[in-house]
Amino acid sequence: MKLLWEWMKSRLALAEIWNALFSRHVPEAEGLVGWLYTLGSASLFVFFIQVITGSLLAMNYVPSPDHAYDSIRFINEQVIFGKWIRALHHWGATFMVVVVSLHMLRVYFMGSYKYPREATWIVGVILFLLVMGFSFTGYLLPWDQKSYWATMVGANIASQTPAIGSYIAKILKGGDEMGAVTLTRFYAIHTLVLPGLILVAILIHLFLVVWHGISEPPQKNKGSDKKAGA
Repeated sequence: MKLLWEWMKSRLALAEIWNALFSRHVPEAEGLVGWLYTLGSASLFVFFIQVITGSLLAMNYVPSPDHAYDSIRFINEQVIFGKWIRALHHWGATFMVVVVSLHMLRVYFMGSYKYPREATWIVGVILFLLVMGFSFTGYLLPWDQKSYWATMVGANIASQTPAIGSYIAKILKGGDEMGAVTLTRFYAIHTLVLPGLILVAILIHLFLVVWHGISEPPQKNKGSDKKAGA
């Protein structure tokens, strides 16, 4: 076993990867400020939970108007741990939006978006938009009255965009009215398009974080305090 591990370390550069990802300088921060630096890792953890629970749900979900709601009932009532997995995915989606939003606020108010981390901030904003896309497309999938009309409102809001609003609404709904094409399109975007985009964005974001390092928390200017006291 030891020989196998040594072979893998030398061939796959595991030691170098470990040092690059984990043996890095983490800014010293105390109290609440220190905990705020864990929001990025918390977002990544919740994302993994969403991937796992979403994959399990997709095994029993049927993306058609005739069977979508019944498949949700089947998951809740007959699949082993189905109700628990669906609840974890549902609340995980809400929690992810909250954690990612708090992470962005932390970066903004601590000035971590400034040089040389502008690209990290831009990719982070893209990640936030992708997370919101996940929430919007996933909300329709139960295909009940609440999700149907909420998505209809969202499509109508999108249609108010100047010049291109009507085209955006048609792309979202797959036509002039919501129906089978809308549900299939949302399911495809939710399970195929957005996961691919967010995976690429996460890898770029993590690379930039490793490359530039984690920004230091804002420090109080003691010199200015002395001048003020004088």
